[in-house]
Amino acid sequence: MAKWHFGDYFSQIKLNNAVKEDGEEKSLLECEQTTKKKVYFEVKKKGEVKYSTYKKYIMFGGGFLMLLMNLALAGLMQGTESYSEQLLSKWVDEKQEVILLLTNISMSDGTTTTQAPILELEEATTKEQWTIKLCSIMMLASTVLSLIKIYTLFDFCRRASINIHKSMIRCILSAIMSFFDTHFIGNVLNRFSQDLNNIDEILPFTFIEFTRVLFAVSGIIALLATVNIYFLITSFILFGILAFLRKLYLPTGRSLKRLEAATRSPMIGHLNASLEGLTTIRAYKAQQILTDEFDRHQDLYTSAYFTSLCTSKAFGFFMDSMCSIFIAGVVLTFIVMDKGYTAGDVGLAITQVINLADDVQWGVRQWAEIENLMTSVERLVEYTEIKTETSGGAVVSEWPSKGAITYDKVHLSYTKNDTVLKDISFVVKPKEKIGIVGRTGAGKSSVISTLFRLYEADGKILVDGVDIKTLSLKFLRQKIAIIPQDPVMFSGTVRTNLDPFGEYSDKELWDALDKVSLKSIITNLETKTTSHASGFSSGQKQLMCLARAILRRTKIVILDEATANMDPETDALLHKTIQENFKDCTVVTIAHRMHSILDCDKVMVLDRGRIKEYDCTSKLLANSRGEFYKMVEKAGLLDYLK
Repeated sequence: MAKWHFGDYFSQIKLNNAVKEDGEEKSLLECEQTTKKKVYFEVKKKGEVKYSTYKKYIMFGGGFLMLLMNLALAGLMQGTESYSEQLLSKWVDEKQEVILLLTNISMSDGTTTTQAPILELEEATTKEQWTIKLCSIMMLASTVLSLIKIYTLFDFCRRASINIHKSMIRCILSAIMSFFDTHFIGNVLNRFSQDLNNIDEILPFTFIEFTRVLFAVSGIIALLATVNIYFLITSFILFGILAFLRKLYLPTGRSLKRLEAATRSPMIGHLNASLEGLTTIRAYKAQQILTDEFDRHQDLYTSAYFTSLCTSKAFGFFMDSMCSIFIAGVVLTFIVMDKGYTAGDVGLAITQVINLADDVQWGVRQWAEIENLMTSVERLVEYTEIKTETSGGAVVSEWPSKGAITYDKVHLSYTKNDTVLKDISFVVKPKEKIGIVGRTGAGKSSVISTLFRLYEADGKILVDGVDIKTLSLKFLRQKIAIIPQDPVMFSGTVRTNLDPFGEYSDKELWDALDKVSLKSIITNLETKTTSHASGFSSGQKQLMCLARAILRRTKIVILDEATANMDPETDALLHKTIQENFKDCTVVTIAHRMHSILDCDKVMVLDRGRIKEYDCTSKLLANSRGEFYKMVEKAGLLDYLK
């Protein structure tokens, strides 16, 4: 495991500070100028979140039409709410007029009372009653529309989250192998945990608050304009100051949010690796070393998180200060300048300006927070655009019928400067048993990966005369069985592990278990299993993989160092089972233990991506100067065949 040092970040920060900044082109998140690849290194974007990210999020949520419908509902709701507040202000003035008329009538002499004041009172009372009724109707409509608006906005965000998650899962499961060579488990888990949590639980509330404030501020400005048109000037000055504060804060807040996400990946990756290697860690008594290393990862992450939190709070404090000054200015205007404002107008203006100040600073904060959270969307959308394997192709009936394999000038490169197979050409006849040997990095596993099309290679690979590049990827992999070095078991039952698609009868399943000597251990096909398969030893899990291969009855079987983690007895049992059940199959074995391939018909010796030797085992052993002879001699197995 690679260690993560604070010095790596501090040195990079010094480098970035030394470079003249142009917006955010040179920022805290500048990629390190080093050719050394870090175990947990993650490429971090910089600058503003692109418009295309917002567009993709909207499309995942249902499209622009759905967004416009939500905004229209929000606008209609705010319109009814603002109108109800204006009606309430109007009702205050009308009620005051009714009270004045009643006072005048009661104070006048009954003998001089005329019909005119009474009619005026009745008219004013009717007008006041209609205003309060209409105000109540508008309040009720505003409440109903508010509930509908919240539901539709939540539904929009929910759809976006679900569709992004589905797209990510689909792309990850079908991603090309080179993706997993460059993206580590911590990076993937980080996106599927915290980043997805951000858009599931935080972004919807932030988005709803922002839209509420956006329309609320519009309604408040309209109401203030009805009281005094000059309030618009001071309102726009406030907007300008707050927008300037946002412009100052946003680059820092956005960069810190990305830094927080990037420093979370090493922490998650280190924890996952530690849990997977817990047995080894305890065996070497390295608990304290791993604890200290995790603490360094966590300290780095919490430092970025705390800095991000502090800058957000400081941003809110300065905006609150500006809004308090604005409120004080409006109140002083009514105190100092007497222009005959009615009680309703004064009450409306003061309540609205207080709401305006609160809403504007809260809205600007939510606006900034949306862009900060959109960095999570940016990271998730990146995983929806992963290059995936080409799954289309032909399906050939009764293929392969013989199991002949031909490699014709096959060339494979993982990267531009990393060639692992160099013009490999060889022929495997039907039913032949082939062993592949070579030092670490010679290209043994790469030969197998090209057969399964895990990597796209140049040249031709023919199986029974059919170019595998023309075949459907799913069909190709179904027709070739592999027993890997690290056996795989799935969470479920013994039945679902052996026959996940329900293609075989119980008798066939029991026969397969009997052939690999697991029938005496497994008493029920419904026995629960887990991905860790704690109830099975490594050798037993390997035998389960062998049972799967027996059930599929394929003509080509690959053994990828299948006996590397087995005891001698299980090793002998596996080879005996292979000889009995795959005698009519073509078997390709990648050797870890030399004796496992000495019984093969032919042996291929690879060295740095080239075939050094390929012939019958006996002929290779007859050449005392050959590479294979030296390997067997070093293993002390020259007398094995005798």
